Amino acid sequence: MSQEGMAILILLVSFIIMIFLRFPIAYAVALSSMFCLLSQGLPLTTICQQMVKGISSFSLMAVPFFITMGCLMGSGGISEKLIALANACVGWMTGGMAMVNIVASYFFGGISGSASADTASLGSILIPMMVDQGYDDDFSTAVTITSSCEGLLVPPSHNMVIYAMSAGGVSVGSLFLAGYVPGALLAISLMVGSYIISKRRKYPKGDKFSLKNLGKQFLVSFWALAAVIIVVVGVVGGWFTATESAAVAVIYSLIVSVYIYKGLTWKGVWKVLGQCVDTLSIVLILISTSSIFGYCLTTLHVPELAANAIIGLTNNPIILALLLNLILLVLGCIMDMAPIILIATPILLPIATSIGIDPVQFGIMMILNCGIGLLTPPVGAVLFIGSAVGKVKMEKVVKATLPFYACMVLVLLLLTFIPEISLFVPSLFK
Repeated sequence: MSQEGMAILILLVSFIIMIFLRFPIAYAVALSSMFCLLSQGLPLTTICQQMVKGISSFSLMAVPFFITMGCLMGSGGISEKLIALANACVGWMTGGMAMVNIVASYFFGGISGSASADTASLGSILIPMMVDQGYDDDFSTAVTITSSCEGLLVPPSHNMVIYAMSAGGVSVGSLFLAGYVPGALLAISLMVGSYIISKRRKYPKGDKFSLKNLGKQFLVSFWALAAVIIVVVGVVGGWFTATESAAVAVIYSLIVSVYIYKGLTWKGVWKVLGQCVDTLSIVLILISTSSIFGYCLTTLHVPELAANAIIGLTNNPIILALLLNLILLVLGCIMDMAPIILIATPILLPIATSIGIDPVQFGIMMILNCGIGLLTPPVGAVLFIGSAVGKVKMEKVVKATLPFYACMVLVLLLLTFIPEISLFVPSLFK
């Protein structure tokens, strides 16, 4: 075996072994990269150089701002107001609280951009509320965790920024616009699934629809929803870069949370900022260590080898598209979202573009695939959070989630084979 082949083997085998030994993903990525560099006789100073290079990006500066914005809005009394707005919209339907959960996640996802934050914030309120009204605890938890993935698609999503950086040359504004329709489609599919289950189990309806109440709740929630408008309109209109719009949104979120909704005191703000630092440190460590891994993959020509191997299996674009989704779904079962985006994008994006998939469309596909991975064992972070918040055994939650997996996979297939779902809105604003 050649030296290059041996280095690839060391890199991938050591990484897989550490993943199955449940090493923290950042350590697994960094150590496997170190073993690979040592096998080639390269200096370990390369590790430091690539880590610094990986996080030295102006576009990446948007990530801490978006995370801070989500933490401030999530802790500033926004959740209850968005739940009330969602209840005014869809609470009157059969299985009304399930519908409220799904629609509230769409609203809240546009503020937090995080499935974990959505599950922890809304789940702690809605799961007990649903159980008290006669819904099964496993169903309530399943609805909460699956609907939280809408927040990954609805802008502003820091994962879209990470994908844009990894893909190179992909517009963050286009990705933001591309997420609205897929996010709404995911919400509708989950609502249909919830409606069918609610009918069979005879779950209750909510109060009758009231246009007056809807208008009232919209006015109350307007200040929260306006944060999303500032970011998206600012980026798409060319007034701000993604980083600048995120910084403006942080200041706006601070004002709304402290002075308008009064859900935070200045003492509480410092506590929230501490939580932001914890979250951000994890994200930046993953990005920096994944940069080393990506360097090793690139220097060893792994993307080209993988692309040739996959394309060598078949030249049928439909089968190749399904194969790309399958690879991402499998990766989602064993890895977290950020490292998948950072590692898999340089490998899989060229294959996707070779069969006619637009980079923006592929970004939406990748984010939804990773979102499904967050709900699947053994490394499903959102699955664990939902199980803990709902106080339901993970095995029971997984069983209750099976119908919703089907809804999500159906949406994924529609996004894969109907590009207009992702590209229609960005094309309007071009």
